[in-house]
Amino acid sequence: MAVRRFGLIAEADARVLEPGSTVELEPGGHVTPLAWDTLRARRITVVPAGDVDPSLPDDLAPATPAARIAIGADHTGVALKGVIVTHLRQSGRAVTDHGTDGPDAVDYPDIAARVGRAVARGEAEAGIVIDGAGLGSAIAANKVRGIRAAMCTSPTLARYAREHNGANVLALGAALLQPAEALEIVDTWLGTTIREPRYLRRLLKIRRLEDER
Repeated sequence: MAVRRFGLIAEADARVLEPGSTVELEPGGHVTPLAWDTLRARRITVVPAGDVDPSLPDDLAPATPAARIAIGADHTGVALKGVIVTHLRQSGRAVTDHGTDGPDAVDYPDIAARVGRAVARGEAEAGIVIDGAGLGSAIAANKVRGIRAAMCTSPTLARYAREHNGANVLALGAALLQPAEALEIVDTWLGTTIREPRYLRRLLKIRRLEDER
């Protein structure tokens, strides 16, 4: 299906677009504030004109902006998870908390699997997993088919993870980050779009690797 191109996207336009689709915005184009709200709710990605390769599957790139977030943490990440959940909800995003919520020890693969499956099934547009270092949760989440999880310790890594690698799950280490640092990473990650066809082609190759299992 050809990607639709707009010079102006008004709220009425956003309402009739296919949920989860991608549209192009012409140079100098404009999206009205009400249209942005509707686009987020309908999981529609807006990219600059000429950035879409029609030969690539529509569902390769993570939805941007992401409005529905799945989050989970083991016992070491409960406090940081709470800070992030509050921040995301205050920004208008819908957040599903997959636990845990107390100090009793839990196994990070179980939490990461819940978050990864929520993203893979389309129940969430992005996932965040937290443990002590973030490494174990990233490894576990990546075992879920369709998940590309990246552990990030800086906004720069978060931007690369999204823009170059299309990460749909972000892994954070509660022992490595202060809350303010983590929020900056989360905001950068959620606010970055993967656009260039060369990066999307590489995501297609990653998807094909899963078929070789």
